[in-house]
Amino acid sequence: MTRFVIATLALTALAVCPSPADEKLKGIACRSVHLGYPAPEGVAFYNEMTVEKSADGTYFMAAGWGKGYFGIQELANGKKLVLFSVWDPTAGDDPKKVDAEKRVKMLHKDDAVRVQRFGGEGTGGQSFFDYEWKVGQTYRFLVTAKPDGDTRTAYSGYFFVPEKKEWKHLVTFSTLTKGELLRGYYSFVEDFRRNKVSTTKERRAGFGGGWVKTTKGEWVSLDKARFTADSNPVLNIDAGATSGRYFLATGGDIENKTTKLREPITRDKEKTETKPPADLPKWE
Repeated sequence: MTRFVIATLALTALAVCPSPADEKLKGIACRSVHLGYPAPEGVAFYNEMTVEKSADGTYFMAAGWGKGYFGIQELANGKKLVLFSVWDPTAGDDPKKVDAEKRVKMLHKDDAVRVQRFGGEGTGGQSFFDYEWKVGQTYRFLVTAKPDGDTRTAYSGYFFVPEKKEWKHLVTFSTLTKGELLRGYYSFVEDFRRNKVSTTKERRAGFGGGWVKTTKGEWVSLDKARFTADSNPVLNIDAGATSGRYFLATGGDIENKTTKLREPITRDKEKTETKPPADLPKWE
């Protein structure tokens, strides 16, 4: 997914994200599908995700915002990992051409995490945590934001490791933002294998339990979303809400029977879901 597509989605959280190149992916790749969550500017974004059907070359992204994204991947070779990325503020795809003072800076890194620069879809900093996540297991993600001086914002990615029953602070990246914190919340499912066979494989994930902590200190539940997709014109996609959770599906024999593109979705909030989880890590 190109930076243009993701950034446009994150900033509008409501619109379809056209990219001329996507039209060429018909019959080659699954269509990328997204949920945009309307919510105020915040200092924390919590979301949960359960992969229900996966395939090699898939990115299941749980917690995205205007400056970055956070989720899990199954690579082409079947390897699985957690990925957290933040963009530089500059245009272009060559990370070597970005002036040092305009680059994403790393402020924290867990010992088990790899960090590097990336390009080709915009530029920035990305981190990798090798982790054999499982289909059917619910995973939890938290992104936090706080000022880093007058012109930068520090974004931190926290991943809950269920086997250890603990939060892992993967990384903190700082980028130039002019003071912006968290805006444009979204999730997506993307096929990045794009080898013709990949479009025949179904990918499906559920999302729920989402909260945003606003700049006023209030927690807002993500009870509404909007279904969008890239401009790959294939129609084997779907989205909706069931049992208090949203779902996104693309590829294979999927049919668009539940929610039309650009239509809003309202989930039935669980009765016990009156406040965010009590075990969130302390970041302030």
